Amino acid sequence: MAPKEGKDKDDKPVKINKWDGSAVKNAIDDAVKEVLTKKFNYVENFALMDGRLVICSIAVGVAMFALLWDYLYPFPLSKPVLIFCVSTYFVMMGILTLYTTYKEKGIFAVCIQKEGPRKDCIWEASSYLKKYDDKYNLVLAFKDSKTGAQRETSSKKSVANFVDVNGSVVHDIVENEVTRLHNSLLSERKDK
Repeated sequence: MAPKEGKDKDDKPVKINKWDGSAVKNAIDDAVKEVLTKKFNYVENFALMDGRLVICSIAVGVAMFALLWDYLYPFPLSKPVLIFCVSTYFVMMGILTLYTTYKEKGIFAVCIQKEGPRKDCIWEASSYLKKYDDKYNLVLAFKDSKTGAQRETSSKKSVANFVDVNGSVVHDIVENEVTRLHNSLLSERKDK
C-alpha cells in the first residue's frame, strides 16, 4: 500500500516546489497540524493568531482613519492628526514585531485536548527551517492545565525525509514523527 500523500479538497496530491524552503516548511507544518487535529482529535485554538490579527487591525484602522481625516480636512489642517496616526502605526508595527518574535516564536498550531485524562491540556507545535538549509526543526510542547508543568521535545531531520521526489509531503512519515514526539512527551509524564 502506497503512503498517503498531501491531498487538497479535491483529493488530488498537493505538489510543492521542493526547492522553495518556505513552501516546503509550510506544507510540512500543515501536515503536522493535520496529525494533531485529525489523528489525536485535538481542537485547534486560534487565540495566538487572533492576537496578531487584533494588532494588525488596529494598525490598519489607524491608517484608514488618517486617510479619511486627510480627505475631509486637506493637509495643512490634518497635519497633527496625520502625525499622531503615523506615529501610532509605527508603534503598532513595533508591537507586532515583538509579538511575533517573543510570543509566537514560530508556533503554527495550538491545540487543546478535549478528551481523556489530560483534558484541557495544551499542545503547541512550532518549527523553523533556516534559509538554504535542509534541516526541518519541529518542536512539540505540552502544557498541563492542572499542574502548569510544561515539557517539550524536538526533532531535527532533513526535509527529504518528509517530501518525496515529486514534491508531495508523505503524510505517513510526518504522522509517525509527530506520534513519536507526542508519545515521548506522554511517557516523560509517566516516568516522573
